[in-house]
Amino acid sequence: MTGSNPRVALVAGAVLVLGVGLAAGLIGRPMLERANGAAAGQTASAEREILYWYDPMLPNERYPGPGRSSMNMELIPKYADEADGAPGVRIDPSLAQNLGMRLATARRASLEGDLNASAVIDYNQRDVAVVQARAAGFVQRVYSRAPGDVIAAGAPLVDLLIPEWAGAQGEYLAVRRTGDAALIEAARRRLLLLGMSEALIVQVERTGRPRTTVTIASPTAGAIRTLGVRAGMSVTPGMTLAEISGLSTVWLNAAIPELQAGRLRLGQSVEVALSAFPGERFSGRLTALLPEVSGDSRTLTARIEMANRAGLLRPGMYGQITFGGGGGEVLVVPSEAVIRTGERTLVMLALPEGRYQPAEVRTGRESGGMTEVVAGLAEGERLVASGQFLIDSEASLSGMAARAISGERPAVPPAPSATPPAPAATNGHAGHGGAAQ
Repeated sequence: MTGSNPRVALVAGAVLVLGVGLAAGLIGRPMLERANGAAAGQTASAEREILYWYDPMLPNERYPGPGRSSMNMELIPKYADEADGAPGVRIDPSLAQNLGMRLATARRASLEGDLNASAVIDYNQRDVAVVQARAAGFVQRVYSRAPGDVIAAGAPLVDLLIPEWAGAQGEYLAVRRTGDAALIEAARRRLLLLGMSEALIVQVERTGRPRTTVTIASPTAGAIRTLGVRAGMSVTPGMTLAEISGLSTVWLNAAIPELQAGRLRLGQSVEVALSAFPGERFSGRLTALLPEVSGDSRTLTARIEMANRAGLLRPGMYGQITFGGGGGEVLVVPSEAVIRTGERTLVMLALPEGRYQPAEVRTGRESGGMTEVVAGLAEGERLVASGQFLIDSEASLSGMAARAISGERPAVPPAPSATPPAPAATNGHAGHGGAAQ
């Protein structure tokens, strides 16, 4: 085709030559720019003393010259004049902006409840009344009572016929008619020793007739737990007729994980949410931590005492409790600002002039994205809330020690020698090795 049309062949040749020239220009230009940039970097490096080269993502690796790290990242120089004696490490503001760095302030605030557990309402085992027979007799009447009934204080339980009391009361009335004070007092004491109440003796004195049938009443308000008598039964002295558990206060038994039980303190307040009353909140007080740990669930039982003024709280009800609220204001920082290394806990302080310094802290409770700082920080100090890990790497690279919890800044270790140790392994570039320190 070319031989038949010389003009077409000429145009095609011109296009080919132009394409080759453009390709050579596009390829050669970046190489030239890269060479110029490298030359400029070497010139700048010649003006400033370079201690070593490093990868900010790998602070433990230092290199004797430029190249790439073990992660194939471009190395950057560490200059001797960067250590100007000021505390902390300096980060370029543009780099801090690129990292999306955010600052926060240590402040005082109240932490919300930070420990939740399930719980079940139980009777207050300290508020139990046991009703017993004081003399031998017979049950004449049971006042339609049954276990589980809720009764008021003074409510009648049973009527007992006690024949033994008839003779003793008759003798006492006869002695009263003699007028001998000493004999009257002795006879009265005998009635008390036989088990008669003061109220029954006064009634006998007032009516002048023996009373052999006595009504046994409940000494307290609450629920009947046991009722061991029926009409027609005979009773003996000391026999238990009924057990009554008070309902003015109830216990909440909560299962607390063994690892968190050490955070609880007797007397602290507890917020309770019950399934039976959605949207309502009740309060109680931690009164005991039982000494035994459940072998299966590894939990301790926390006993919370609650007032039951309206009688709404019934044993067996299920609820969720929250510890930790109402403890007053404490010094807090955002939880994301805390760096836990396994051996210690750090935060990155934001100092003036774009400098940053790690500070060791001791933390406490954590709730709602905030962590309590027990020691190591003062109210109003600024710290890095995000992007602090790269700064921590830079601080570790510089050999800078963290500020001690006492507030005194420990001595900064001397800067590393300008002659780095021999590389332990090569990273793929001739003459550039990585040595872990």
